[in-house]
Amino acid sequence: MRKRLLWLSVSFNLGLLGFFKYYNFFVDSFVDSFSLFGIQLGQVWTLEILLPVGISFYTFQTMSYTLDIYRKQLEPTNDFISFAAYVAFFPQLVAGPIERASHLLPQLMKKGKFTYGQASDGLKLILWGLFKKMVIADSLAPIVEDIFSNYSEYSSPTLIMGAIFFGFQIYGDFSGYSDIAIGTSKLFGVELMSNFKFPYFSRNIGEFWRRWHISLSLWFRDYLYIPLGGSKNGKTQALRNIFIIFLVSGLWHGANWTFVFWGLFNAILFVPSFLMGSNRKYADKGTAAFGTPIKDYLQMLLTFTLVTFGWIFFRSSSLQEAFKYIGGILAKWNYEPYFHPQGYRLIDYFLIIGIFVCYEFLISDSERKPFNFKSRIVRFTIYTLVVFGILLFYDDGVDRSFIYFQF
Repeated sequence: MRKRLLWLSVSFNLGLLGFFKYYNFFVDSFVDSFSLFGIQLGQVWTLEILLPVGISFYTFQTMSYTLDIYRKQLEPTNDFISFAAYVAFFPQLVAGPIERASHLLPQLMKKGKFTYGQASDGLKLILWGLFKKMVIADSLAPIVEDIFSNYSEYSSPTLIMGAIFFGFQIYGDFSGYSDIAIGTSKLFGVELMSNFKFPYFSRNIGEFWRRWHISLSLWFRDYLYIPLGGSKNGKTQALRNIFIIFLVSGLWHGANWTFVFWGLFNAILFVPSFLMGSNRKYADKGTAAFGTPIKDYLQMLLTFTLVTFGWIFFRSSSLQEAFKYIGGILAKWNYEPYFHPQGYRLIDYFLIIGIFVCYEFLISDSERKPFNFKSRIVRFTIYTLVVFGILLFYDDGVDRSFIYFQF
């Protein structure tokens, strides 16, 4: 009976997710598969509705509650209000981090208590999140949009720059949202799990996925990889399971073959670190710091290059467009200076990215709290510069919606 109820709950949640998010994708893929053989199907019925905001996130949170109860890792609650607050907790509803009921639900069921330290940490995270979003992500967005939309007109250096800029755009956008969500929760006395731990300082793809979108990686590990057998039944099955979770992760991000290919690409990159055990080797080593061996920096550069290459598929509207973009990188090695139609100065953006990376480098081995400096003068100076940067880069004409709102 328990297993039947489990399957009913999981099927209902996945059914809602599949219907709203993937119905059109599978219908279009079905039609396209027939067209490959010269068979043209007639009119097919597709959905003309908006995707519910955050459906992927609260679906996964609901399923984790059911699965944890089935595993007897959590006692079911009779408090519907607290359960509803857990599923639809507004700071992280639309883009995560994906919380576990065992971590978030008990906090919502007890009386909240305001503490100055928690509120102070929350405001710092919100400020740093706004900087990532408004100064880094939103400033790079028009350049990335222009290059990816008109890739056929640009040379290889410009296309490479576009891919690199998108890497920083999506990191600033998504980790910025996570910081704002975690900081806002702290104001209510609620602690959310960390979702990013300086992923671009990773030494291999295995370490990258321990630092990027951590809540999703752990969700797939606990609720898909381990139930499939994990690595207990030999490396062959472990590799099969790795490919499954990466392909599912790609599909989770969007109903497009570009995301599936992106997941496959990351699975292929993950295999060497898994076979050599290097993904575990660096798990608790920490990120870059002064005195780090040059070998580590070279590994970080290689990892960032591979991740950036994968972002091309993530950003492109179709596989055809992605391969054309890559073809442009390989074919057009004549240098042509890039001039954005709106007159952006690239040196300003490279400078901002450089300052951002250096600051992340400075706090990477600290308590992972922004502005965690002992000197009040230093803290006040940084606060002032960050606020000034946010005001300086504010532009009404920029689309400020978060990238992960679409997932």
